[in-house]
Amino acid sequence: MAATPFVGRGAELNLLRKRLDRSLATGSGTAVAIRGRRQVGKSRLVQEFCDRARLPYLFFTATKGASSPEALAAFHTELRESRLPGDDALLSASPPSNWPDAFRLLASALSEAPGVVVLDELPWLAEQDPVFDGALQTAWDRLLSQRPVLLLLLGSDLHMMERLTAYDRPFYGRADSFVLGPLNPAETGSALGLDAVDAIDAHLVSGGLPGILRAWPHATPALDFIEAECADPASPLFNVPESALMAEFPAPDQSRRVLEAIGGGDRTHANIAATAGSSSGALPSGVLSPILRRLSEEKRVLAVDSPLSVKPGKPALHRVADSNLRFYLAALRSAQEQTRRGRPEAAFRLVRRRWASWRGRAVEPLIRESLELAATEGDFPWPETEAVGGWWNRQFSPEIDLIGADRAPVAGSLFFAGSVKWLATPFDQHDLATLEQGAARVPGFTPGTAGLVVATRAGATAAITRDRVGLLWGPRDIVTAWPV
Repeated sequence: MAATPFVGRGAELNLLRKRLDRSLATGSGTAVAIRGRRQVGKSRLVQEFCDRARLPYLFFTATKGASSPEALAAFHTELRESRLPGDDALLSASPPSNWPDAFRLLASALSEAPGVVVLDELPWLAEQDPVFDGALQTAWDRLLSQRPVLLLLLGSDLHMMERLTAYDRPFYGRADSFVLGPLNPAETGSALGLDAVDAIDAHLVSGGLPGILRAWPHATPALDFIEAECADPASPLFNVPESALMAEFPAPDQSRRVLEAIGGGDRTHANIAATAGSSSGALPSGVLSPILRRLSEEKRVLAVDSPLSVKPGKPALHRVADSNLRFYLAALRSAQEQTRRGRPEAAFRLVRRRWASWRGRAVEPLIRESLELAATEGDFPWPETEAVGGWWNRQFSPEIDLIGADRAPVAGSLFFAGSVKWLATPFDQHDLATLEQGAARVPGFTPGTAGLVVATRAGATAAITRDRVGLLWGPRDIVTAWPV
């Protein structure tokens, strides 16, 4: 099987090229901090950029758990073996004993020639040596920023990478910063040669993570891929989310139990507390609330959805932000156990039983994001739409999948309400009647003024006409809302 070629990331490559061109034009350094979850493709993106830039570069990746002397020795080895120009006598000496000396050696290797320097897994270097951040800042101010160098700082710990450039940290104001997200549905479909229907399925299963897509045979639908991988206990389909889970939550503590409860389908505070609790009872609110905040605000592993209307609403609902990790917790982890026991058929049967209901819920955030993107285009019926969410009351009766508004979390105006039907059967009159009745109960929704939206995998019956539905969206509309 041929490896999946590098695909997409055009905007990110252009962003990096723009900053390299700035350094080449001015003769001064530019720093960029790139953060993103594990397996999202940070290292692959930067390697592709280095290959295309055709300039000497240093690519150093830290090792988690290594001591500071070990890290310095590895850095020295990479520097000696790189194509950066430098004094051979200096570079052949023994490794530096501290990071200030290491950065001075790097500056001497750069000299006045342009180049690229990549420090990957930067948070691990900061963990190893408490003076690393200060040494990097000093070296940048006094040495590196005065040379035509592009310094790329990569890290998977989102909170730590944010802290690197925070106001109270040494590197504040010195680096541009951006988050590298997964490949979008259009890029996923392009990489795998899939039509829109299958591209969405593949995106939901893989989370858009290149680490999984590289193992995905060309033009293979999601369920076919899953069935084949259920015979391989070492498949990236299992190992990528498992590795991410273990890296972020190595011990089975309360945080991990909370995440697993949410991945298993619990969405409300009360249900999560009950599932993540112990034999002595549910997790107390004073314990659960800080865990939820940390998982959503620091770890970014959870997303929190609140009812969107012209009035504040409750309850907030929690979900695993990465659809691949969400699928792993909901089905793949149990399937992996069957695969490890030599029962691939049982593993795939388990996935297939949970597939339709999981996909129907997992596709909703993707459709909301797609509608927000489409609203920026001129032919969208409600171009003033800034936020797309959902609405529900405390009883979850009704629960409206799509709400388009001018802002969130509390809207000033509602433009549309909508329903997502991601099944093999078309959206019909009964579905429309349910949507109309439910939408009328949303605070701020005015029937006849606000419109209706239908997102459906299998189309709609002939009775669903444009005079009753302002926007009928299918898989192709969802995929084409995203840039390739």
